Amino acid sequence: MESNIILALDVEDVTKALRIAEEVSEFVKAFKVGYPLILGSGVKIIKDVSKFGEVIVDIKIADIPDVSKNVARILSSQGADGVIVQGFVGRDVVREVRKEAKHLYVVAEMSHPGNADYISESSERIALMAKEEGADGIVAPATHPKRIRALKQISGLKVLSPGVGTQGGSYREAMESGADYLIIGRSIFMSPDPKHKIEEILSQG
Repeated sequence: MESNIILALDVEDVTKALRIAEEVSEFVKAFKVGYPLILGSGVKIIKDVSKFGEVIVDIKIADIPDVSKNVARILSSQGADGVIVQGFVGRDVVREVRKEAKHLYVVAEMSHPGNADYISESSERIALMAKEEGADGIVAPATHPKRIRALKQISGLKVLSPGVGTQGGSYREAMESGADYLIIGRSIFMSPDPKHKIEEILSQG
């Protein structure tokens, strides 16, 4: 089954994360693993989750170039198929992470209200920079579908879009605005039947 959903496994319970990953593996494009799981169980969780599908590691790398490059190297060595880096840290960081990441995704805008404080005013420049530095895609919010369209047009890259469900973003509006993949977490992993919830979301398309 072809799916455009990336499941954000933003849970701390490793047993729960692996159970859900196994249960829904044929219904998702990839799994997004971030701080909740990694801090609780270490980077080895990347390999554990990768048994059920592709893994994109989302710790939003945001450090100086050398440190960021080394972080990307460690994550990739543990089986990460992709990593996410914050675009606001600049071109030099993105360039170094690109050297170590199998697939690189750059955050152009985020889905929470605080994004408007600082990031959104630079998001179009970030999207263009991501293209110029050879990123595979950008992250743009489903909570603001018009921004998906604008940033995709500027970058020409694939768009990974968080914010569907609990944050109020619409699956259909995000897809119609040009999102290639929807990053969805709480709506799925907090459901008593995660597989059924994914099928329900996909039916909206």
